[in-house]
Amino acid sequence: MRFWKEHTTLRAVLMAIFVVLGFVLLIVGWKMTGQLTGLALMLAGVVLLLTALMLYNKPFEEPK
Repeated sequence: MRFWKEHTTLRAVLMAIFVVLGFVLLIVGWKMTGQLTGLALMLAGVVLLLTALMLYNKPFEEPK
C-alpha cells in the first residue's frame, strides 16, 4: 500500500492511460451497435475505467 503513496507519478500516468484507453474502447464499442465485438470492447473499457478508479483510491485505504 505504501508503494502507491510513494510513487504518485507512476499512479497518475497509469490512471491517465487507463482512462483514455477506457473511453476509447467505450466509444469504439458503442459505434459497433448490434455486434458482439462491440459489447466486448465496451466491457473492456468499463474494466479499464474501474481499474483507474481503484488506482485512485488505493492510497486512501485503511491498513488492516
